[in-house]
Amino acid sequence: MSIVDLILTVCLVTNPGTCRDEHLHFESNGLLMNCMFLAPSEIAKWTQQHPKLRVKRWKCAFPGRSRDI
Repeated sequence: MSIVDLILTVCLVTNPGTCRDEHLHFESNGLLMNCMFLAPSEIAKWTQQHPKLRVKRWKCAFPGRSRDI
């Protein structure tokens, strides 16, 4: 199994110009499609756990070689 990275760009609710990327990881059978299907529910859970942040955008990608998991 390989790992897929769900990358959330999140911003402070009180200051929408202050944003950062958060990375969530999924096991994959080599397809980004698995991440695309799992993402909405994982984003909803993450949002409930982080009420001071708003998800501005998200994408699925394979982790880069320089990124440690």
